[in-house]
Amino acid sequence: MGEEIQKSHFTPEDFQEFKERLHRETEILQSWFEQGKFTGGAPTVGFELEAWLVDEGYLPSPKNEEFLRLLGDETTVPELSRFNIEFNGTPRVVAPNLLNQIHGELDRIFDNFEDCARRLQDHVLTVGILPTLKDEMLTLENMSPLRRFHALNQQVLRLRHFKPMKIDILGFDHLLAYHRDVMLESCATSFQLHLQVDPQLALRFFNAALIASSFTVAVSANSPFLFGRELWEETRIPLFEQAVELESGREGQGQKLGRVTFGSGYARNSLFEFFRENLEAYPVLLPILFDHPAEQLSHLRLHNGTIWRWNRPLIGLDETGQPSLRIEHRVMAASPSRADATADLAFFLGLAQKLAHREPAPESLIPFEIARKNFYNAAREGLKAKAEWFDGRRVSIDDLVKGELLSMAAEGLAELGVSEASIEHYLMNILSHRVQSLQTGTFWQKNFIHRHGRDFPAMTQAYSERQRLGHPVHEWPL
Repeated sequence: MGEEIQKSHFTPEDFQEFKERLHRETEILQSWFEQGKFTGGAPTVGFELEAWLVDEGYLPSPKNEEFLRLLGDETTVPELSRFNIEFNGTPRVVAPNLLNQIHGELDRIFDNFEDCARRLQDHVLTVGILPTLKDEMLTLENMSPLRRFHALNQQVLRLRHFKPMKIDILGFDHLLAYHRDVMLESCATSFQLHLQVDPQLALRFFNAALIASSFTVAVSANSPFLFGRELWEETRIPLFEQAVELESGREGQGQKLGRVTFGSGYARNSLFEFFRENLEAYPVLLPILFDHPAEQLSHLRLHNGTIWRWNRPLIGLDETGQPSLRIEHRVMAASPSRADATADLAFFLGLAQKLAHREPAPESLIPFEIARKNFYNAAREGLKAKAEWFDGRRVSIDDLVKGELLSMAAEGLAELGVSEASIEHYLMNILSHRVQSLQTGTFWQKNFIHRHGRDFPAMTQAYSERQRLGHPVHEWPL
């Protein structure tokens, strides 16, 4: 979904031709799995960070075109709405100084963003859902003027038979809203992690990412408000699922598979199972035809990019055409600070490493339906949610993180060769103190509003000022 397209209107013949090419490319991918064609090498980590542009009143600012022209950096691209941008971080082989390098890159890009935004009399903000956003701001006039976004809107509505989107989220408050386009999707901004591992371990790492999702979504919660309503600890989760609600027609573990989904089950034999599921269960959304060799899998990769699993397998190709496997972990909100983002990445990386090498395999101890239930409980209730663990006991997530998961993540990072000083700083100082205090981004936002009243511009200004200082969120005063 990252490349611009040449047209946004499609014929029945386009859909038929796309399906035929998708079948062919799926067969090629299957042969690659059978032949073990994927490149190995040391684990590699990358990320995408989505951000908001806000004006001097801390309302969304629809200036991403002007901002990107001033920035002049091809690693930063427009998102669905004119309020949003996305930065693509540098993929890095896991090494002793990995976390310091990532934190440094985040600091540099944030400083560049702020310098550029000031020239437009704006600020840049990283937060899961912008607290000052209002429903009436989500118009097609505020959609980024790229054909792919308008085509996405048209095709989602087509598959819904032009029925409006329905947002129905019950939290502390209740939000019921209807929308006649996909702009609701732009409300949710994320910190998405990419992990490339040895192909022989990809299945175990993917299942580990599914199990870890309950804990990463809880520790990184930063989206309590939508349109002035206090909802879930991580409201992005139900919001995104409902914003492009398209049922696949197939059930997974007794539930209809949506276009945005926790998934249909663990990987059993290989990650190819999900690409087969893409072909068989999900209608083509964007039948864009490419003049590329079939071995580039252009149609398969585009189709996979229109299915938003919270943990998504990706196929990469290097300049020689050699394929690689990546796992995209999509559950975490855009972070309150760069230090928090780095700590969240460290927690996921270390925990995934430890779970992927644990024997017996964690997926044999935690049924998929329990992992899914843990995930939605964590998104709804955050660190105080109950999760079912290996031995069947139900324990609050904050106690589980403090009692077991932080040490597991630290051991996993050490196994990967991350320096002891980095592990101590990002896990045992930043993340541990955040969990101990319960002060996630969500906690800080809710407590500010409870203390000062529902003045969302004032809260967003205070949030922005603290974010620019760069201190982790557990240190933020109210």
